[in-house]
Amino acid sequence: MNPIHDHNRAAWDARVQKGQRFTVAATDDEMSRPLEILDPLGWLGGEVTNQNILCLGAGGGRHGPMLASAGASVTVVDISPEMLRLDRELAEARGLQVETVATSIDDLSMLPAAEYDAVMQPVSTCYVPDIRIAYRELARVMRPGGVYISRHKQPTSLQMDLAPGPNGFVIEEPYFLDGPLSPAKRSGPHREQGTMEFLHRWGDLLGGLCETGFVIEAVTEPKFGDASAAPGSFEYRGHFIAPYIQLRARRTEQPAATDALWTPKQS
Repeated sequence: MNPIHDHNRAAWDARVQKGQRFTVAATDDEMSRPLEILDPLGWLGGEVTNQNILCLGAGGGRHGPMLASAGASVTVVDISPEMLRLDRELAEARGLQVETVATSIDDLSMLPAAEYDAVMQPVSTCYVPDIRIAYRELARVMRPGGVYISRHKQPTSLQMDLAPGPNGFVIEEPYFLDGPLSPAKRSGPHREQGTMEFLHRWGDLLGGLCETGFVIEAVTEPKFGDASAAPGSFEYRGHFIAPYIQLRARRTEQPAATDALWTPKQS
């Protein structure tokens, strides 16, 4: 038994029952243009037919069925059985084949090694205490040369409340934090109320990925800011604090050495 896994499993199951954010399946329109919606930057290369894709921490009736509709062979991993139910229901309604696995992203022991050509991971690393363990699991199940596309909550965003105080946005959580974050003061898209979340520092988010055998190829910070939005809204906050970072990384043949700088061989 893992109390963190148990807590987040129950929290996400409850969020599905309430129809909260990220628990609504893809619409007919979204299913008709899956790569345009899921991969607007073209990081998957524009074609996924016959690729073996792992949707990691990605239940909710979106990534799995949408990529299956684009021609991929898809496995969806999520800690919440209710989130995975949404994937199965949509896949069955559409006549699509989607495999679902109920487990945490830091325990992929039931999946075979070197199985996946690509992995897509929406925001989910914040729900495990040690992202390096999750990266090691990820590296084991990916084929060399495979692409990993992921979005993570930025640590600064997790340190701050949704609304500014009299002197602006204030850092309320320590950067060098042991254990989970305090519950959010206010509900909003910056945090998922009821879940147990963890702040991962840049050395773990980026350095841990490189040390596990990946080369980071592209980085972007999706814009959610609007200077004209009302103070206290997610959009107003996003004008000052980027909530997410999005990465594309490539699985190499061997993990990088931790005691020396690793660079890819020159062609």
